[in-house]
Amino acid sequence: MPAFDQTQLIRLLLARLERVSVDSYWAHRASGVRGALLKALEKLEAGRPVDGSALRRLMDRGFQILERAAQERSR
Repeated sequence: MPAFDQTQLIRLLLARLERVSVDSYWAHRASGVRGALLKALEKLEAGRPVDGSALRRLMDRGFQILERAAQERSR
């Protein structure tokens, strides 16, 4: 995935994770993943190396949290 597209996806994921309801079980986890993604984004934007596989796992975890928070909300 090109770096530009990857940073856009990270920004989108960050925005969505920020909107997880504070009343949700997933809010605390979303906050942790969001913090780690922010650090990774800062590194990418500064041109410093980022472990691609770790970043992918982190992004996958963020999307999983969003899915579960949405399922929780629809109950």
